[in-house]
Amino acid sequence: MKASSFRFSITVLLFVFLGLFALTSQVHAEQNTQQVVLESDHNAPVPGMTAEQVEQLEDTEKFTFQTEISRLMSLIINSLYKTREIFLRELISNASDALDKIRFMALTDPSALSQNSKLSISIAADPESNTITITDTGVGMTREQLKQNLGTIAKSGTSEFLSKVENSKTGEAVNQIGQFGVGFYSVFLVADKVTVASKSNDDDDQYVWSSQAVDDFVIAKDPRGNTLGRGTQITLHLKEDAKEFLDEKALRDLVTKYSEFINFPIYLWSSHEEEIIKEKETGEDSDEDDIVEENLEDDEEDKKEEDKEQVEKVTVFDWERINTQKPLWMRNAKEIEDEEYVEFYRAMAKEPSSTPLSWTHVKGEGDTEYRSIMYIPPKVDPNFFQNLAEKAHNVRLFVKRVFITDEFELFPKWLSFLKGIVDADDLPLNVSRETLQQHRALRTISKHLVKKALDMFQQLAKDEEEKYGQFFKEYGSALKYGAIESNTHRKKIAGLLRFSSSYDPTSPGVSLDSYISRMKGSQSSIFFLSGMSVEEIEQSPFLERLLARGYEVLYLTEPIDEMLIQNMPGYNGKLFANVAKGDLKFGDEDQEEALNQQQLDEEYESLQTWLKTTLAAEIDKVTLSKRLTTSPMAIVANDYGLTGHMERLMAAQGQNNKDSDMMLNFMKMQKKTLEINPKHPIIKSLAGRSIDEMDEDTKELVMVLYETTAIRSGFPLNDLNGFTKRVETIIRKGVGASLDEEVEVDVEEAPEKSEEEKKADEAYLKSDDNIVEEDEDYHLHDEL
Repeated sequence: MKASSFRFSITVLLFVFLGLFALTSQVHAEQNTQQVVLESDHNAPVPGMTAEQVEQLEDTEKFTFQTEISRLMSLIINSLYKTREIFLRELISNASDALDKIRFMALTDPSALSQNSKLSISIAADPESNTITITDTGVGMTREQLKQNLGTIAKSGTSEFLSKVENSKTGEAVNQIGQFGVGFYSVFLVADKVTVASKSNDDDDQYVWSSQAVDDFVIAKDPRGNTLGRGTQITLHLKEDAKEFLDEKALRDLVTKYSEFINFPIYLWSSHEEEIIKEKETGEDSDEDDIVEENLEDDEEDKKEEDKEQVEKVTVFDWERINTQKPLWMRNAKEIEDEEYVEFYRAMAKEPSSTPLSWTHVKGEGDTEYRSIMYIPPKVDPNFFQNLAEKAHNVRLFVKRVFITDEFELFPKWLSFLKGIVDADDLPLNVSRETLQQHRALRTISKHLVKKALDMFQQLAKDEEEKYGQFFKEYGSALKYGAIESNTHRKKIAGLLRFSSSYDPTSPGVSLDSYISRMKGSQSSIFFLSGMSVEEIEQSPFLERLLARGYEVLYLTEPIDEMLIQNMPGYNGKLFANVAKGDLKFGDEDQEEALNQQQLDEEYESLQTWLKTTLAAEIDKVTLSKRLTTSPMAIVANDYGLTGHMERLMAAQGQNNKDSDMMLNFMKMQKKTLEINPKHPIIKSLAGRSIDEMDEDTKELVMVLYETTAIRSGFPLNDLNGFTKRVETIIRKGVGASLDEEVEVDVEEAPEKSEEEKKADEAYLKSDDNIVEEDEDYHLHDEL
């Protein structure tokens, strides 16, 4: 009996033990994550000073800012910076300069790196203490240097600097890159308290500078001892409205945006989740195991579950290097492979699968030194011309590999499709370091870059004709816009333009130089004709004699082409001649041809007079044509009038614009010249008739002939209904139909709405469904 009770008690205790074990396991399994710090080449972040340690500093020696801090803070907040996020850029720039200094010192004194040979910058955010800590292993500062560099504003010239900001309107630039001073004080945009711990090789002790951006600061020996070895650690105690900068992703994005190409590695204390195998818990008492084996029957399913490896997620913390991209532009162009340029473009432009059409790597020397890499993207932005009025953000401006802005327009609008990077070591900046001044150095850089871009296009056209054809297909309109806008570069741009022509109508592949090389003897003009398409131009009567005589004609099919020719009247001594306007001259006319022309004028004088009278509302004069071979007539604009193509373009652009409509109407009112072909049978027949034989039927036929000629010449008809009636009359006569007989119209009128339908409509208008549908339609229309 006792043995049985004992065995029962043991069994109960065992079940209780197993229940507690299962409950504990479940609690552990349901925990979100565990936090693990991995071992790496870099130590975990050196913790910043605690609030108690900072308060202890206030009992030490205090110093007063030499310049009124409120004045400085007012300028920082209101004048110096557009966005407060640049505080991180400023601190990283200072850290980079400190690392540069210790590296330079180590060239002559290797022992300078004895405390720490690794040169790096690290950033760690601590949401619990509401702080961000930036640490570098640079040159560090002694106690006296902390006082001079951080406490005495005038030491770095900042006092004079601020006076210029407040009083000067000349915009004289002051170079503040890489100096403690205004850049350092940007920390107070996001922090209400800042501590700077620093250790220099020139001082045995590590000191701390601390301030709350009021009137004073303190400097004291660091109560933690020498935690840095060498370098500087800045701890920002963030304001309540600046906690967004504690976010790991926000810090990573800021480093990538502003400091991606800093020479030294930048590490961010970051986290990620990993799955690990949970260790099995085993009992230490073997006797208990024996009891279990004696008193419990093995459950095969439970045993299988226990044998399975349990996996749990843990949050792992480690240093992550952010600036992995190397500043390719700082290397010698001869040492860089094409694949490296392509990969750099993909990283810079955030286009992982794109391959640029071409690029240029520039090193500017002389009064203004800079380095640059410029790329031609493979495709033009679909909204390129619509967005010309806005600032492009395709060129990133750096100073000493620190990103400054992508809003400054280093290229004119017509080259704003280029993407790239410009880095100038000695580029002067204004107070804010955000908006660049109109400085001579910047204008010089801009001029150099435009020249280098045009050289790149020329080289591409010379070396890779097929790829240049692809480039011109994408960016040809931009180059034409450049030829219109730029007097300085117009000739060079003109040499880069490509057109379709009668020599090669398949694609825009004809350059002006190649056209000139094929010009006929005595030809002094570059002939061209504009239209909506190559097919439309090829059907124009204006080409007949030119093509018959073997002259090449350029086909201009883009809307910008007519404006281009107006602003670029010639090229290399040859003037452009629109074959649809004015008096066409081939250049080989002689005296004998002039006499023959005079005889023909006398022979057709009466017909010319009759045509001018009959078509007085449409034309200004009638002449014998030098353009036509197979067509009876052509309508030609005068030298200062509108061609049919240009008239259609202006009509499309002048809609809803009163000023444009007035100008268009005025230019449309300019009468045209009617050219007749004296060799055509119709013209010969008309010339053989007397004035008395020109009856109303003849006038109608001539009017139809004029209107069909207007259509072929590209002009819209003013009286379309009249034209269709005249054509119908001709057809009636041709088929023997009566001219007076009207069409019998027999149609049934549609019935009116019934009373039931009207009531249904009224009920629908009052219903809620109708209101919802109206709102949906409204929003859809608003989005469109």
